[in-house]
Amino acid sequence: MFAFIVRRLIATIPVLLFVAVFAFMLLRMTKDDPAAIIAGDNATADQVDAIRAKLGLNEPLWSQFFIWSSRVLVGDFGESFFFKKTVAELILQRVEPTLMLSLCTIILAVLIAVPVGVLAAARQGSWIDRIVMGFSVMGFSVPVFVIGYLLIYVFAIVLGWLPVQGYRRISEGFGDFIIRLILPSITLAVIYIALISRITRASVIETLGEDYIRTARAKGLPARIVLLRHALRNAAVPIITVIGIGIALLIGGVVVTESVYNIPGIGRLTVDAVLARDFPVIQVVILMFSVVYVLINLVIDLAYSVLDPRIRY
Repeated sequence: MFAFIVRRLIATIPVLLFVAVFAFMLLRMTKDDPAAIIAGDNATADQVDAIRAKLGLNEPLWSQFFIWSSRVLVGDFGESFFFKKTVAELILQRVEPTLMLSLCTIILAVLIAVPVGVLAAARQGSWIDRIVMGFSVMGFSVPVFVIGYLLIYVFAIVLGWLPVQGYRRISEGFGDFIIRLILPSITLAVIYIALISRITRASVIETLGEDYIRTARAKGLPARIVLLRHALRNAAVPIITVIGIGIALLIGGVVVTESVYNIPGIGRLTVDAVLARDFPVIQVVILMFSVVYVLINLVIDLAYSVLDPRIRY
């Protein structure tokens, strides 16, 4: 197992290197000049050139990449062009809202989707199954921002039950913290509930057709025991996989959701950095998201080794 982990970690090095080079070159190939944006519309050419020299933008691309990557390796992510703070400071300030939103979303999605998927599989062809499948189709079809604005209109504007936008840290009061995360978490969880429940249903239905399930039923085991202890446990590998994929896909959903609900997290920071052409922030955020994605895939692979006895290392 240890050797497998080491091999997988080594295999991530070229992936992250490619991501770093791609993000760096893609931003440099744009026509926008961050020095001109920082200087403003009324700046002279000399002022713009001075800013470019200060930021090191006049250096060759290979030199800029070498300087940036060598600093990143020692934990120096540089300074934001637009926010006038270090990138590490910006990320530390914004990481809590994103982590809390992602955590609440995935917990809500798993707690709802897995039981619903199992129930739909156990009642295959019934009205419950049709409702679950209909919700799955709707969840995939409706964009996240449409769900967000609809929930805001119904529960915040019409009913007045929940706040429209904003975020409160846990240190400022747990009650306000939870209340302000309800709508964003539901908004972001809809698509993952649809995805996980659909995969859970399909996986459990496939497992229920296996010989050992028929044997368990022939022994007179209660239907609940057969469904939960035998069918669900053996159907867990694809379910764990899709949950892991869902966590990785939260990266894109967080950007939209934080913008809709004005949550000062990493997603909102990404949008602000893109609009401001803030290269240092964009590069580090892309690299950080890539690291998270790779680590999640590593965890999924480790889960395979625990859940599937056929896998050997």
